[in-house]
Amino acid sequence: MDMHLSDSSTSAPSHATLSGTGGVCLMRNAWKGEHPSVINFISSFLSANSFRLNFVPIAPDFIFNCGGLSVAFVFVTNWDCNNVSLIFSRVQKLRTQFARFYVIITLPAKQQIDSFIQSYFKFEMVIGKPTFVPVQDIEMGFEKMVKIAHSSGVYKQQKIGEKLKAERKQLVQGMNFYLKVVTSIPGVDNHDANALSQAIGSVQAIAKASKDQILENTDLSAEKAEMISRFLRDPKFYSSPKIT
Repeated sequence: MDMHLSDSSTSAPSHATLSGTGGVCLMRNAWKGEHPSVINFISSFLSANSFRLNFVPIAPDFIFNCGGLSVAFVFVTNWDCNNVSLIFSRVQKLRTQFARFYVIITLPAKQQIDSFIQSYFKFEMVIGKPTFVPVQDIEMGFEKMVKIAHSSGVYKQQKIGEKLKAERKQLVQGMNFYLKVVTSIPGVDNHDANALSQAIGSVQAIAKASKDQILENTDLSAEKAEMISRFLRDPKFYSSPKIT
């Protein structure tokens, strides 16, 4: 089962701040009214970790927007062994509405842990859909939520960074290939190739451009414009040896 009972039963809240991506925490209005004693703790903890707190009418108890990613949570603060059907009914409904959805449950006693495990299988929950995170108290549960949201946002930012890096690499490789092709034209240097790239565009666009178009849009000489136009348009010209 997707739980970490050993972590929740032995660890104490660290109250440590998290480095990196901050964001926004949306709290359900009703949850605020049901737990007034911990609002100050939550507000302080969020502020220390660069999250803003807003109270809104939402279906889950919390939604964290972090690093361009939204993570929803149901936070069960009182596990009643005799009344669990409403909890699982709500979870089953919400899990279809959010791509990233977790359930935090306070289970301070063994009796509650045993009840939860039995109920988990009774209501035919699918492992990981959603992930249940058992904790000892509300403070620990909220810290778990912030850490999950934070790590999800950081991971997304890392993936975006890797994608941008790969795209930059492709652009550099593409430009290197472009320069290699265009400077293979006799008399054309890197300056000329860059001028053609900015004014005309790709190798295909340059091949379609006339001598006059090249002259009108670049600082290249008439001789070079003629050479480029003939070289890229006439296979016999660019395939035959040149003596310069």
